[in-house]
Amino acid sequence: MNRLRDEMKIIPRPVFALSVLLTLGILFGIVAFQLVEVDPGTKFGFAPLFAILILIGVSFSIYILLVGYIYGDARRRGMRPVLWALLAFFIPNAIGIILYFILREPLLVNCPKCGAGTKSAFPFCPSCGSSLADTCPSCRSAIESGWSHCPRCGTPQTVASGLR
Repeated sequence: MNRLRDEMKIIPRPVFALSVLLTLGILFGIVAFQLVEVDPGTKFGFAPLFAILILIGVSFSIYILLVGYIYGDARRRGMRPVLWALLAFFIPNAIGIILYFILREPLLVNCPKCGAGTKSAFPFCPSCGSSLADTCPSCRSAIESGWSHCPRCGTPQTVASGLR
């Protein structure tokens, strides 16, 4: 439950407010519509229709929260948040949402020296230039500590040159 709470904090507060206002507005509109009298002594008695309208309102509210989550998650991953939120909102049948979750980039890693967020594939911090991973001494590409040769240039690795 703690992870869910942490992930919900990603959604911007105005999106939460919009979702709550939308749901409450639909509920109050339905209640007000049901209280309107057509003929004296007669009220609308379409309970299944109102239940469907409430379900549609709550579903749209959840959809807005999901688009808000995509905006916040794209921002923390260093992607273009407005573009992904618009794609998720306007591409029909939730295809934009599915595409986001398939194509999203990994979370950013903080540099141990300056604290700037960098992509995990980078061997060096783009802000301060410090080493983020072990690197090959000849081509300076990222390598893992157990490798005997560099996968890019083929240089034998006796001791990794970079420090984590």
